[in-house]
Amino acid sequence: MEAGITKTLKVVREAPFGFFLTDGEEDVLLHHTEVSIPIQLEQDLEVFLYQDHEGRLSASLTIPKIQVGKYDWAQVVGVTKKLGIFIDIGLQKDILISLDDLPEDIHLWPTVGDRLYCTLTRNNKNRLFGKIAPVEEIELISVAANESLFNKSIKGTVYRILQIGSSIITEEGYLGFIHESERNEELRLGQQVEGRVTNVKEDGSINVSLLPRTHERQHDDASLIYDYLLGRGGSMPYSDKSLPEDIKRRFNMSKGAFKRALGKLIKEDKITQEDGWTHAKDQNS
Repeated sequence: MEAGITKTLKVVREAPFGFFLTDGEEDVLLHHTEVSIPIQLEQDLEVFLYQDHEGRLSASLTIPKIQVGKYDWAQVVGVTKKLGIFIDIGLQKDILISLDDLPEDIHLWPTVGDRLYCTLTRNNKNRLFGKIAPVEEIELISVAANESLFNKSIKGTVYRILQIGSSIITEEGYLGFIHESERNEELRLGQQVEGRVTNVKEDGSINVSLLPRTHERQHDDASLIYDYLLGRGGSMPYSDKSLPEDIKRRFNMSKGAFKRALGKLIKEDKITQEDGWTHAKDQNS
């Protein structure tokens, strides 16, 4: 008998700490803590085999969807820098995904609450470990997107990290890619994100941006500029005539974005510009 699979075994005897089950050649313990139904001798039970906290092969009446050779989503419930991460597959014991199967940069590891598409694997001592699904398995559960998704909001989970961006699978099963220029920070493996579709490709995959839409960005940029302006007493030596490098250094935005934000403030009658300076209007007058 091997850990990580489901077997039908016969109840052969009861012990103070549980029931012993057999396949005719080998016995395994079903702990009392795993028993939630009446058990009788000679009864056949479908059980899942795993190692208990002491490393002994044990049986559980809980049949997880994730098994050796079977994939499903699991939530991350623990992180240990020297070992890896732990996932919950429904058993009393959480399953370890080794640090050897995680990104070298620990900041890209999943955190508690993230989720991963996984299977189980055994090492040479028959011990169970979690294994993150390869890209091919993710593709098997994916569906093609259509053009009606363009500019729609979507939610998804990061399943692959590349130098130029991150791959996600959405709640609906669409495969998506987030280029590094379309996010404000590097994403974790297993992180759940929300963005918008910027392109639907011929193969049915999508490109996704996590950045705000243009009008939302204008609003944020305008607020930043206006707050800076008021913090200087209502005047600043920056205008739509300022040099791009000066704007970038002070406001961390392109000159185009800066001009759009100023235009918004002018339209709202909040500012005026004169001789390369921008002045806040008295909003109480």
